[in-house]
Amino acid sequence: MTAPFALRRLNAADPDFARHLDHLLSWESVSDESVNQRVLDIIADVRKRGDAAVVEFTQRFDGVDAKTMADLILPRERLELALTRITPAQREALETAAERVRSYHEKQKQDSWRYTEADGTVLGQQVTPLDRAGLYVPGGKASYPSSVLMNAIPAKVAGVAEVVMVVPTPRGEINEIVLAAACIAGVDRVFTIGGAQAVAALAYGTESVPQVDKVVGPGNIYVATAKRHVFGQVGIDMIAGPSEILVVCDGGTDPDWIAMDLFSQAEHDEDAQSILVSPDAAFLDKVAASIEKLLPTMERAEIIRTSLTNRGALILVADQEQACQVANRIAPEHLELSVADPESWLPKIRHAGAIFMGRYTAEALGDYCAGPNHVLPTSGTARFSSPLGVYDFQKRSSIIFCSAPGASELGKTASVLARGESLTAHARSAEFRILDGKSE
Repeated sequence: MTAPFALRRLNAADPDFARHLDHLLSWESVSDESVNQRVLDIIADVRKRGDAAVVEFTQRFDGVDAKTMADLILPRERLELALTRITPAQREALETAAERVRSYHEKQKQDSWRYTEADGTVLGQQVTPLDRAGLYVPGGKASYPSSVLMNAIPAKVAGVAEVVMVVPTPRGEINEIVLAAACIAGVDRVFTIGGAQAVAALAYGTESVPQVDKVVGPGNIYVATAKRHVFGQVGIDMIAGPSEILVVCDGGTDPDWIAMDLFSQAEHDEDAQSILVSPDAAFLDKVAASIEKLLPTMERAEIIRTSLTNRGALILVADQEQACQVANRIAPEHLELSVADPESWLPKIRHAGAIFMGRYTAEALGDYCAGPNHVLPTSGTARFSSPLGVYDFQKRSSIIFCSAPGASELGKTASVLARGESLTAHARSAEFRILDGKSE
């Protein structure tokens, strides 16, 4: 029988609370030198040898008996076949989730705009989609169809002409529900490759894999390291850390519900983080008891136990004000406001990837089918980052059209500023267009 464990307890009133919280939150996504060098070598080889390097790495790392890149390409017909191989319930769930995700992201679309000044000068902004986006999806026994929907659908809503998906198939193991999700989400091309070699192929292009403008999607340490190295050649979504949940509860929610909400993140992996904040000390005790009661019933009990032991915590606060202060300090990926009146809390929350309002809104709903994107900033980056969305697949170009009188007036200002910076050509370029009072 597994011995009970004591979940870490913190009290925001303690003098050294800030130090303990910082220690709890610390997590480094730094690759060790050997991983970093292997990734750099793989990227260099893919850039040099293209398809041949990708095929060799796929043979070596994934155990796939592929002779050429042609063996690693899945046609659209194969995605459509996957739709017939999953259960009717799975197909209905995918289609329902896809429709909700699409509907939500349609509201994020940005339109071009412009305005005309009195002298005829026109200023504005033109919004255009990326030409091509690359989507990395973990493969093999890992099944993340929700990740396909959350990454591909915003790209399609944005107007991206081609979404290219890469998904490894270790030992030839193909995940049908992932392919079905790709079909429903409108993915255009699929290559059964993974790892740093797949990221490199997307970033630089090969004879078969088209070069993309942005690489999105989760992966292991090799994928994350490769994304870091190709950034600048292409855009990336983010370098994601472990999954996180912060639950703020006033003590009025069923403690079993809260325990399971904490489990929902802890079961991802041993580095995931689950934290509960409450002004009710007796409620923290009840949740601790629920954790002990429910943990043995979980399929991934040992992963949950390790995650909660190493990175979990129950935090006692004085009141709503202090709870919000702690939440903003943590800046969590997922924030559950499991309270009686979540709307009254919302104005005080400044930093969170996604905010789940009320006792009935489990974070798990956001992972799959609520509609908003589940690709969220982690490790405190919600202080300056936002969820993945349509805007990540669009870019903005400034529009400037000067009438002759407008150019003349702006030229006078530009001339003074340019000469102040000793950039004479800038100044004279503007001055050439200053009207002398004779011309129109």
